[in-house]
Amino acid sequence: MAGFTRRDFIKSALMGVGAATITISLAGCSSDDSKVAQNDFSVDFNHGVASGDPLADRIILWTRVTPEGLPASVDVTLQVSEDQEFGVLSHSKQLVALAKNDYTVKVDLTGLAANKKYYYRFATTTAQSPIGKCKTLPINDVEQVKLAVMSCANYPAGYFHVYAEAAKRNDLDAVLHLGDYIYEYGMGGYATEKAAEMGRTLDTGNDKELLTLEDYRLRYAKYRSDLNLQALHGNVPFIAVWDDHEVCNDTYVDGAENHNLGEGDFSARKMAALQAYYEWMPIRPMVKDQMESLYRRFDFGDLISLYMLDTRHEGRAKALNYANYIDAQTGQVDLLNFQNDLLSTEQQLLGTNQLTWLTDNIKTSGSKWQVIGQQVLMTKMTIPAELLAALANPSTDVVSSITQLTELKVRAKQQDTSLSQAELARVTTVAPYNLDAWDGYPIEREVILKTAKAAGKNLVVVAGDTHNAWAGKLCDTQGEVCGYEYATASVSSPGLESYLKLTPEQCQKFAQALTILVDDLDYANLYQRGYLTLTFSKEKVDSQWYFVDNVHQERFETGTKQLELVAKY
Repeated sequence: MAGFTRRDFIKSALMGVGAATITISLAGCSSDDSKVAQNDFSVDFNHGVASGDPLADRIILWTRVTPEGLPASVDVTLQVSEDQEFGVLSHSKQLVALAKNDYTVKVDLTGLAANKKYYYRFATTTAQSPIGKCKTLPINDVEQVKLAVMSCANYPAGYFHVYAEAAKRNDLDAVLHLGDYIYEYGMGGYATEKAAEMGRTLDTGNDKELLTLEDYRLRYAKYRSDLNLQALHGNVPFIAVWDDHEVCNDTYVDGAENHNLGEGDFSARKMAALQAYYEWMPIRPMVKDQMESLYRRFDFGDLISLYMLDTRHEGRAKALNYANYIDAQTGQVDLLNFQNDLLSTEQQLLGTNQLTWLTDNIKTSGSKWQVIGQQVLMTKMTIPAELLAALANPSTDVVSSITQLTELKVRAKQQDTSLSQAELARVTTVAPYNLDAWDGYPIEREVILKTAKAAGKNLVVVAGDTHNAWAGKLCDTQGEVCGYEYATASVSSPGLESYLKLTPEQCQKFAQALTILVDDLDYANLYQRGYLTLTFSKEKVDSQWYFVDNVHQERFETGTKQLELVAKY
């Protein structure tokens, strides 16, 4: 099944899952609908509630019921009100949670007013869910929109303090979650070494690497038991997209780095993982002729057109690997073949259909800001090849290499004539840092940047994936600035400070050095977990990163960093 695509998965596996998303019009309550559902067994709402994919007239509402025993179905009532006390129900509807959908309930509630808050809850005669708050998108002339951006939440790696901090806010229009909502690893694997002392081990029976539908469902259940995550979901709508760890590390269309011999058919694993994602996340897939894709658009009046992209499962070719271009005997790099493969039209990240959809929408949108929500860094992160080699071998003295190269780069920028050709070559011989990011797929990146530039659009890209915070200019091959990128730190997954074993002080120096060594990079934080907010107005974008000083203790401190971007580049 090497040619199995995500669309094949949708056809073969999501017919039932798609039916689980019920469309309900907000047209008032009938006498029958006003009754609360009754079952012959007890029911709990252990995983909270969630809203997502808001539009101007509709929104997805989600919950999961935990019934006594394993019934085939559970009757549930949805109640919606314009006030938190539910004094007057604007809507009440009888629903059914099915065992075949892991007892998840997902409702596409339509007929809502634009830019309006609603309160919702799910209930039976024996239990009631927490109350959730949601908000529809605005229309027409919009003065301001505030979005929170986050990604990479690893349950065993640390407390979800970042979710808790974001949940305290009342000024967010939506949360953009850019993926790695869960991780597939088992205990003893990546970032689990402190889990036991924090009381954040994975449950027995689900503490191995995820492979089956039941595995993935149980892992979502574990993550959604976290009260901080529940609080954020209950307070603000999510606009989410998957990254790789929702399936397994470094996925592409027909494989993954972390899918190995003895782990079964990759297509079956991917099918199971994506089905669990659709069940547990408050998302509305794009539907066209009964075909579904996760990339989709949201308009915040005339201010923002937001495009959520899938850079993992829709069209991604396998990332190139430097090791495949190095002669094992001589150590020489085959630059010609590397460049040919890097610039091949087959080296796609989005795929032709998704790229065409994106560029067509950017060209025709009338919004002030074109915002792309996606997973991996788009900024050109070309660094001296010497530093790239040092980072690939953490046993080397990375700090010394950074110090020397930074001093040379500063002298080169100052046009210091005393620099030797050998010294100059140390900082001008550069290579992409991460071929799994947009640097490994430069042709499609150039198409996007050229499209935005030619159409005179204000382009902003947001990214996750790296576990660290970044900001940089998006420049085309001629060096013209075509947009700007902001990247969020992780919720709990460790960053470069862990990989390179650097102190906070060393990380701060390294971050400053990178803004010198990488021409398009303006900001980096390499050691703290956190999230990002972007506040859009007609004139500018204000970005602010919110950091926590640790995720391994229940007590923590917070800090911020703010940057401002004007509307024209």
